[in-house]
Amino acid sequence: MNSEFLAWYQKYFVKLIAPSIVDTLVMLSATMVMAIIFGFFFGTILVITRKNGLRPNQPVYAVLNFIINFVRSFPILILLVALLPVTRAVVGTTIGVKGAIFPLTVAATPFMARIFENAMVEVDPQLIEAAQSFGASNTQIVIKVILKEAVPSIVSGTILATITYLSATTIAGTIGAGGLGSVAMNYGYHRFDDRILYTGVLILCILVQVIQLIGNFIYKCVQKG
Repeated sequence: MNSEFLAWYQKYFVKLIAPSIVDTLVMLSATMVMAIIFGFFFGTILVITRKNGLRPNQPVYAVLNFIINFVRSFPILILLVALLPVTRAVVGTTIGVKGAIFPLTVAATPFMARIFENAMVEVDPQLIEAAQSFGASNTQIVIKVILKEAVPSIVSGTILATITYLSATTIAGTIGAGGLGSVAMNYGYHRFDDRILYTGVLILCILVQVIQLIGNFIYKCVQKG
């Protein structure tokens, strides 16, 4: 039994599952970094241009709000498939980690934009009025007042988004992106190898717990700070 398990470990875990874990983490990390950057940009525009914002602009808000809602309305698998021609044009491939990061970022950015918007809208308007009374510019108000006060909510939302798009990486794996989803489907489900399938599931559960623990730690540090 031990020799059989050792042979399985060397053949499948070391050569197949372990690299897929790395691929999944690369996809997730790159997706979330870019989604946070773009999400902050679009979320800030929504907050500034909304009614009662720092610079209300209904046409800009309406167009951006529609685009974000439109992209978010797509189920993740449908969006990944629909973006295949665009992904090929942008990154030159639709398979592998490289081919997954672009569509995952497109999917995650509206999610993060809403997280930023909702967190920043919750900031006490009196703090903004006080900053304006001291002559602070809009940029200073956004960075030093709104964003600073919204950090705990943003951290909490980002944890949720990270776990959500960890599952999205597995969905991307079913259409050629690689990672744990691809291994679980191609080597576990399609080949009827329950050991590979449930190993992949177990690893995903562990990753979710690790992400949540790290997120909770960061959240507590932010609240104390």
